[in-house]
Amino acid sequence: MKIRHFLKASLFTVLLAAPALRAAETPSALDPKALEPLKRMSATLAGAKKFTCRSHSILEIPAVTGQFLTLFSTGEIAVQRPDKLRARLGGDAPAFDFYYDGATASAFAPGTKVFSVAKAPATIDAMLAGLRDETGIRFASAPLLYSDPYRILTRGLTSAVVVGPSMVDGTACEHLAFRSPGVNWEIWIETAARTLPRRIAMTFTDQPNFPRTVVEFSGWNLNPWLGAGDFVFRKPAGAKEIPFASVLKSAGR
Repeated sequence: MKIRHFLKASLFTVLLAAPALRAAETPSALDPKALEPLKRMSATLAGAKKFTCRSHSILEIPAVTGQFLTLFSTGEIAVQRPDKLRARLGGDAPAFDFYYDGATASAFAPGTKVFSVAKAPATIDAMLAGLRDETGIRFASAPLLYSDPYRILTRGLTSAVVVGPSMVDGTACEHLAFRSPGVNWEIWIETAARTLPRRIAMTFTDQPNFPRTVVEFSGWNLNPWLGAGDFVFRKPAGAKEIPFASVLKSAGR
């Protein structure tokens, strides 16, 4: 894909409270009890031909002073497999919209009325991989959008442990923790039949100061009504086309 114009409770306390976490210090510690719910969740998402959900995120981004600033963001995601995706983001960071219709990928920053459109491959999987490889941008929720989330989430895993039961917004979940090259991540998965993800947290260990992102999901609909037009970007009057990376910068993403 060519996108030339585009985009601690303390750890000590946790270790005392959850001895199983000590296994994470061993690079090959992959607990099957942590992998099983992850596999069930992935199967649920992979089996959904289309879905929508809402998100609330806590993002850490670098300021010009060198310190990290904490921003709170909201989002709406719509997926129709294998070739359509829409994401609308708002909150503390300026609004940012992303559209993929199976042929083109488009980014739009409503606040500054700038956009970019580029040709894209024919599947969500290929589009997301191209976006990551060519821009270096990593979205915490992106692995959940692939046709096989389990394959993406378990790639390069060095540890997988069960933290224990937890509640997310009143929903019973299983809290799991994983480590992969460049990122330590956790996920909270519903213990109900749907086994959907309710929260994901990522600490990027390959970045200065280890920035962290936390995303909570709600409002899952695994059979929404979606039309082809929902994934098509329509240029607003007066909007200016600029390179994709510049759209992201304009939107503070």
